[in-house]
Amino acid sequence: MRKQGNPVGQRRDELRATAGRGAKTRVAAQDPSAATGSVAQTGMAELLYKTSLGEAWLGDAAPTLRDVCEADSVDLIVTSPPFALLNQKEYGNQTQDDYVRWFQPFADEFWRVLKPTGSLVIDLGGSWEPGRPVKSLYAFELLISLCRRPNRRFHLAQDFYWYNPARLPTPAAWVTIKRLRAKDSINYLWWLSKTPEPKADNSRVTREYTQGMKRLIETGTYNRGRRPSGHVVREGFTRDRGGAIPPNLLSISNTGNDKAYLDACKETGRKAHPARFAPDVPRFFVEMLTDPGDLVVDPFAGSNVTGQVAESLERRWLAIEIDRDYLEGSAVRFDGLQYEIADESAPTRQTA
Repeated sequence: MRKQGNPVGQRRDELRATAGRGAKTRVAAQDPSAATGSVAQTGMAELLYKTSLGEAWLGDAAPTLRDVCEADSVDLIVTSPPFALLNQKEYGNQTQDDYVRWFQPFADEFWRVLKPTGSLVIDLGGSWEPGRPVKSLYAFELLISLCRRPNRRFHLAQDFYWYNPARLPTPAAWVTIKRLRAKDSINYLWWLSKTPEPKADNSRVTREYTQGMKRLIETGTYNRGRRPSGHVVREGFTRDRGGAIPPNLLSISNTGNDKAYLDACKETGRKAHPARFAPDVPRFFVEMLTDPGDLVVDPFAGSNVTGQVAESLERRWLAIEIDRDYLEGSAVRFDGLQYEIADESAPTRQTA
């Protein structure tokens, strides 16, 4: 039995029998060592490790999803793909001009594997035009393209924004040197769905009431009637419903600390991913959009923060990452793994 900061105990044993639901039968390839080097070869998917609830696959996102994931089987895809940044990162990123075209094959697979009630949440960082203090529109162009495609159109369930108070004042040229722009501290979180009414329940992600709201609930008095905006405050406004409904602005610091992961990578000689998800970002959507036992997928898994969060919340998960070093390093997030690393019996699939 695995132990983790948020144990799932007997419930995990009950879910273990369904851990493979939604995954295709896997047949070992003739040459399990074919995916060599840091980046997986195109057309080859390899199971690297697994837990009682999830699996981590080495491979390119679109063909690997096509190979290991059945249609209409996924409840939530939450992911942070490489951004269209001006400066190239070691994990690879696409150009602004090519980003929409590059993303379409992934979008096709996301649509195929999502249930009709499923959701797709995409985290995208902002970018700037080369040499000018002008923001890039690539994130909005991608959003419009996904919602206006001739086939397999997504619906914009809601636009969310992740405010990171710990973000450094960048870009330095426009913010700290010439003082022409404010600090860029927002990521876009596009919540998309196959149908207008995906599964969701905001009562699972309520926040503590403010002191003012607590006083209203306690006294039961407030200014009734029509507001200048036209809204009418009616009876029941002061009822205690267990917490405040959160806004679509998520204030979550991402200091990049992640000490346990970094220390474990250092001790085991594995490469740490330089751009890691703040766990509370995927946690918000996993809690709001899925139930225990549902299947959560991150096709650009990086250090597999999404898988770790899903496991702690009793969700089944599937992680896909193209860089072997990053995926092997992500294994330190889990105890008691069933390792497939460097195991000749590890399943591999040709995904031509």
